[in-house]
Amino acid sequence: MTVTTRVLTGEALAAALEDVARLRIRVFRDFPYLYDGNQDYERDYLRAYQSPGAVVVAALDGASVVGAATGAPMADHAADFAAAFEGRPEPLDQIFYCAESVLLPEYRGQGIGHAFFDAREAHARALGLTYSAFCSVIRPADHPGRPVNYRPLDDFWRKRGYQPLPGVIAHFSWRDLGDEAETEKDLQFWMRHL
Repeated sequence: MTVTTRVLTGEALAAALEDVARLRIRVFRDFPYLYDGNQDYERDYLRAYQSPGAVVVAALDGASVVGAATGAPMADHAADFAAAFEGRPEPLDQIFYCAESVLLPEYRGQGIGHAFFDAREAHARALGLTYSAFCSVIRPADHPGRPVNYRPLDDFWRKRGYQPLPGVIAHFSWRDLGDEAETEKDLQFWMRHL
């Protein structure tokens, strides 16, 4: 499989958001997110990418979008995420938020995850930002939905220079698979200097 990545901003980004929504719904169904998503929720959530500093990095197999990574200046993203940085020394207007990275399973292990981070970090530098951050959901080690062969991505993130920020936890709600209602989840922030 030959996969290429393309950085999208402006109108090209807006045109890709339906693909991002489709991929989020599909990929985030798996552990650790267990997300029971729908298009209406996705459309509302993805409005954050109307920011002029937003980016989508699309992974393409021919004309098919098989993965996507998103990002935007933290100051332009959901207040739930920015609130986690209250009391931190880094100014919000200097942090780029690497939001989701979603890639279909059959395309993993080919370096696309690195390409996603490389492109978003380059975009953040071009915007003049100093830090890059993302968050990941916290699930207990004994969670009943955890697959036996599950491997967290902590080593991958550390090799890229990211470290977890002690106590910097976002709170965000979504409906887990099999649940009737949304429940609040804790998400650990990781960050690196660019």
